[in-house]
Amino acid sequence: MAMAAALRREGRRLLLSPTVPNPAPAAAVARSSVVSPPEMAPLGVRSISTQVVRNRMKSVKNIQKITKAMKMVAASKLRAVQTRTENSRGLWQPFTALLGDAPSVDVKKNVIVAITSDKGLCGGINSTSVKVSRALHKLTSGPEKESKYVILGEKGKVQLLRDSRSSIEMTVTELQKNPINYTQIAVLADDILKNVEYDALRVIFNKFHSVISFKPTVVTILSPEVAEKESEAGGKIGDLDSYEIEGGETKSEILQNLAEFQFSCVLYNGALENACSELGARMSAMDSSSRNAGDMLDRLTLTYNRTRQASITTELIEIISGASALEG
Repeated sequence: MAMAAALRREGRRLLLSPTVPNPAPAAAVARSSVVSPPEMAPLGVRSISTQVVRNRMKSVKNIQKITKAMKMVAASKLRAVQTRTENSRGLWQPFTALLGDAPSVDVKKNVIVAITSDKGLCGGINSTSVKVSRALHKLTSGPEKESKYVILGEKGKVQLLRDSRSSIEMTVTELQKNPINYTQIAVLADDILKNVEYDALRVIFNKFHSVISFKPTVVTILSPEVAEKESEAGGKIGDLDSYEIEGGETKSEILQNLAEFQFSCVLYNGALENACSELGARMSAMDSSSRNAGDMLDRLTLTYNRTRQASITTELIEIISGASALEG
């Protein structure tokens, strides 16, 4: 009798409910609501699957692990490179006192040596070097002037190839694949001097100040001919005359040797300074990324808890409604 009464109540409920054409089976509807992605939800409905949120939380956690590891690696490398960078500053500074630094000298053939990094994820140090290189190229170009690029680093090469392909004379990549040493840089400097004609070499690099601070720096190296002309015109190169020349070498030969040695020392210090700035910028960028990943993880956890609570509440409501319907 009780079973018959329950069947009659269920029959009345089905008769009173609105008719839906081609109703899908209950199991199929439940299965589609679980596996359907959030983009399949109707417009205006704020619903998301807990599985999607869990997958995103897992991805963010993995990214956070990677950024923390990269920060630790950059910090360990920075300690070693920073000491060598500070020691290398004493190599080329005596040349500035002896030969001077003439950034405003007007010559016909300018070669801009832009030192950048091979890897990314290091903030804006490469963009800064490229911007300074482009501005200097614009200033040193003219109807009777020629300005060329020598690019060290993959990132600077990629950016300058977009609009200055015809002005690039030489590119060097994977400079930091092995620890930078003076022998490696001296060979590279000699190769540049043999393959590039110049009146003035303008080396651009990021000078390291702290982990969060670096300064774009330009160092100008004049060719022996231009240096001798500046000396005759009363420039700072005239200080060389106060030194006694031994060994029977002429002043031109002395200037040639000094220019080559000065360029190799400046290039060595510039490569170390830029590597130190790169590691500091990467350390700072990875620290910011780790914090952002933590904030995103907190928001996703809150979303997951809300979604899970909403699904539990919905299931309870359905159970209670079904029990109430059966009781009549």
